[in-house]
Amino acid sequence: MRILVISDIHANYTALEAVLKDAGTVDETWCLGDMVGYGPDPNAVVEEIREIPNLTCILGNHDMAVIGKIPLDVFNGDARRTLEYHEKVLTASNMDFLRSLPSNLKVCGAVSIVHGSPRDSVWEYILNTLSARLNFDHFTTPWCFVGHSHLQCMFQLNINSDRVSLAPIQAGDHYPLRPRAIVNPGSVGQPRDRDPRAAYAIYETDGHIWEPRRVEYDIAEVQERIRAAGLPEKHAIRLAEGW
Repeated sequence: MRILVISDIHANYTALEAVLKDAGTVDETWCLGDMVGYGPDPNAVVEEIREIPNLTCILGNHDMAVIGKIPLDVFNGDARRTLEYHEKVLTASNMDFLRSLPSNLKVCGAVSIVHGSPRDSVWEYILNTLSARLNFDHFTTPWCFVGHSHLQCMFQLNINSDRVSLAPIQAGDHYPLRPRAIVNPGSVGQPRDRDPRAAYAIYETDGHIWEPRRVEYDIAEVQERIRAAGLPEKHAIRLAEGW
């Protein structure tokens, strides 16, 4: 099977459309959460996600906040301001869809999927080999796909030496996954690795091949909508710079 793996769309409809077009035909789509937050298009993004066939979707921390499962005051001021806006404009049916989704780690065949990390599905960022090593003890499948950090990366555990390495990966290349690994497809709507292109991945179950991808989209158009909605200027600026 050919599976589209996306995460951290953050209400950026233009980036999501670019990713869906670039990915082409897939058998399934796995969304690792954070459909809302930061961006100007929460309804358009959630409605697009809802229409995707053969979808497996879990909640991120921003999604949980907008449906009242996390208090807004735990977010920084800019993030909270946008979530308050999203809370007001999201339709009842889109809110109901978000409420229907799980927030905990979910096993899909040989892969565990989660938003934050296996040991803290909502909040923990896996940013380095130490945090990755601590998390290998919290899932039993060969591989775990995570989001949350907005960084396209792969942590590989050497079973013999019990050491974790940050494997070098490049968009467009194909990587046979070896047990065990924690892999992040990056962020569709707000990359933070200094590459502003929308990030995602294709996972081929035959041979367990991981293909990280990047695609350009009209960033200026999204920035205009952020400003038109009166959202924080920071959220517009960072899109062009990938931070």
